Amino acid sequence: MTAELRSVVDGRTMVLTIHNPEHRNALGPEMYAAGVEALNVAESNPEVRCVVIRGEGESFCAGGNLQRLQANRQKPPEVQAQSIENLHNWIEAIRAFPKPVIAAVEGPAAGAGFSLALACDLIVAARNAVFVMAYSSVALSPDGGGSWSLARALPRQLVTELLMAGERLGAQRLHDLGVVNRLCDAGQALTTALAWSEHLADRAPNVLTSIKELVGEAGQQSLHEHLAMERDHFVRNLHHANGGIGIAAFLAKEKPRYK
Repeated sequence: MTAELRSVVDGRTMVLTIHNPEHRNALGPEMYAAGVEALNVAESNPEVRCVVIRGEGESFCAGGNLQRLQANRQKPPEVQAQSIENLHNWIEAIRAFPKPVIAAVEGPAAGAGFSLALACDLIVAARNAVFVMAYSSVALSPDGGGSWSLARALPRQLVTELLMAGERLGAQRLHDLGVVNRLCDAGQALTTALAWSEHLADRAPNVLTSIKELVGEAGQQSLHEHLAMERDHFVRNLHHANGGIGIAAFLAKEKPRYK
């Protein structure tokens, strides 16, 4: 069965499904370009307000395919370097995508699968989901931005432990640490993520874009630079048509309908 990334629009949400069940939804080069292309399509469609990334069946994503990695050891290093570059293009596309991206995690999210979930803006996880930075267990180091995402979210000592020891973490522990946003029963991650995405879709899309940009830049700027960025976004959103719609609806005690 061919590994692929499947795309379908459900209401105002585009659902991207990692489909490689024979290998617990391990990632492959064919998925990376498809992921970037799907986000381009979602960005250009004003009816799509959010994206959900999930895995087929009972696994989110097992990370890299070890058989493929073993085979790549017999090839020039540039082959694997290019594969990682393609993965990273998808990760950067998720981070730059102007709409919310939610990871809906069932079962294991390992290695690059964990990194992929961390690249999303929000994480919904089934209570039986398991997260592991498995790289060190096979004498590899992280890719997919996992070390960057964890270092921004958790204390250095804890990040070092996760990456070096490669121990499995349950969804509840990551929820307690603030990495997972919402927990749900097994089999309900997609349903929960879709309900949340519909809630977000009721909000002004230009404001969600501003919030994503502000949060993304917060750790890279001085306070002075960030205050200027907040000012510019606020003024731009106030004078956007949705600013008028939102304020008027609030004053009239009505539900706003944003463009």
